[in-house]
Amino acid sequence: MADKSNPLVSIIVLNYNAGELLYNCIESIFNTSYNNIEVIVVDNASVDQSHKKCKEKFDKIRLIENKQNLGYCEGNNIGIRKANGEFIIILNPDTIVEPNWITELIAGYKKYGDGLYQPKILDNKTHETFISTGNFMNILGFGYSRGKGQKSLGEYENDQEISYASGTCLFTTSKILKLIGNFDPFLFAYHDDLDLGWRGKMQGIKSHYISKAIIYHPIEGYSFKLNSFKMYLLERNRIYCVLKNFSSKTIIICLPLLILVDILVWVFYIRKGFFWVKIKANLNILRNIIKIQQTKKEIEKKRKLNDMEVIKIFTDDIEIPVWMKIHNDKMSYHLIMRRISQIMRKIIS
Repeated sequence: MADKSNPLVSIIVLNYNAGELLYNCIESIFNTSYNNIEVIVVDNASVDQSHKKCKEKFDKIRLIENKQNLGYCEGNNIGIRKANGEFIIILNPDTIVEPNWITELIAGYKKYGDGLYQPKILDNKTHETFISTGNFMNILGFGYSRGKGQKSLGEYENDQEISYASGTCLFTTSKILKLIGNFDPFLFAYHDDLDLGWRGKMQGIKSHYISKAIIYHPIEGYSFKLNSFKMYLLERNRIYCVLKNFSSKTIIICLPLLILVDILVWVFYIRKGFFWVKIKANLNILRNIIKIQQTKKEIEKKRKLNDMEVIKIFTDDIEIPVWMKIHNDKMSYHLIMRRISQIMRKIIS
């Protein structure tokens, strides 16, 4: 019989060669003040044996070993399907959690109801730099973590509705995940949380930032650095999310603007030496256009809000962390993209 006052929380930690970061994460989880938890470690075919060592050190975890790297999306989906909890938490293996993090997230849920939730995420060294105070999405499909790289000066202390909850630590119920559908395996990694939040919003399911729930994360996560594969996934997945989540009407009436954005991204990728990466991303979208349309039809069946209502929580801005190499390009791209976003918002509205 379920304990309504102390419901089971399933914490899913997806591992891929995280090494000692995984052990530190799991140790902090078991120091959580909330005592009704199950910890599921899903390993994506790590070669560093960190998952096996973790199981030896923390026998209470449930270990699921995938035979190949299924990516962030399907890796977490496997954990979700095996979870028994009323509540589900998706947590990165390079995080450290505060003892009361679950208690605060559940308190947020009791206050705001069904939805997708994230905590305040600070750097794991000084605890003074924001990693995320809520994730936001630009109408053009670019997602960002608000405040990333900024020093904490006592702001962002209030709970708030956000565009989407960060996949670094995402809290919800098993019921909501069944309604929305789990992570989209096509994405593999990146924009997965953005896509989940977008699909949720289309069904009237809000995303929330809970300020008193706190976890810590490296400023540069172990999978953070830019490379060709990541740049490919970021751009391919951005286009994919735009094409499948906006209505066909919105795509048609905004097509000139979307083409202009694509041209600007081409310029950016060429300047950064990712010309062939951009080609590969666009070709993959073309090869999968039928699949995208099929997925779109399934999403439309569940839709409760139109695009005009959905984009109210989206922004026209794009924040770029100060330490990223692309930060010097922020001003020119930011102003142009912001203007295009504002025009697109007026067209949709």
